[in-house]
Amino acid sequence: MRSKHSRLAGLMVGLFIGGGLAGCESADLASLQAHLDTLRHKPQGQIASLPEMPGYLSASYDQGSRRSPFVAEQADEPGPEETAPLPDAERPRQPLEAFELDSLSLVGTLTVGKTPSALVAAPDGRVHRLFRGNYLGRDYGRIVSVEPRGLTLVETVRDSAGGWTERRQQLEMAKQESDGASRRQSNRGT
Repeated sequence: MRSKHSRLAGLMVGLFIGGGLAGCESADLASLQAHLDTLRHKPQGQIASLPEMPGYLSASYDQGSRRSPFVAEQADEPGPEETAPLPDAERPRQPLEAFELDSLSLVGTLTVGKTPSALVAAPDGRVHRLFRGNYLGRDYGRIVSVEPRGLTLVETVRDSAGGWTERRQQLEMAKQESDGASRRQSNRGT
């Protein structure tokens, strides 16, 4: 049975190949080739000539000595009075320097003798007592004064030219309702 199918398949493949070759023999390739040669040697119709190449004018660039608009402008070297001292990298960091200044809040001030101090709450819930000269915030903020309702600090930050500059910041206590108004409310209830 298997040999019968093999012979039939072989016969069909042979007919297919033989028919394909016979089809190629019947084509008149010689006349087709002659017609193509005629077209190649004697084109019919008018072929337009190529247009002339346009001329160009070269522009001279005389701005090479000026500052490039793609490079940041360098600031003049600051004088000694404009330069902030570099932050002391060897100084041990204080606990409140681990937090951003915005996350700290002044909850009170305290004066013992003639020495004022500030009570500052950290985001972790701890309250720290700070004096003039203590540091807080991530920008090397050093306390320069403690007032009854706030404190002033000087931060040392990088400027746009990559140098260091100082900026003053204030940390103030939140405004609260006056004690007299709350006492009046409690007296009216009794």
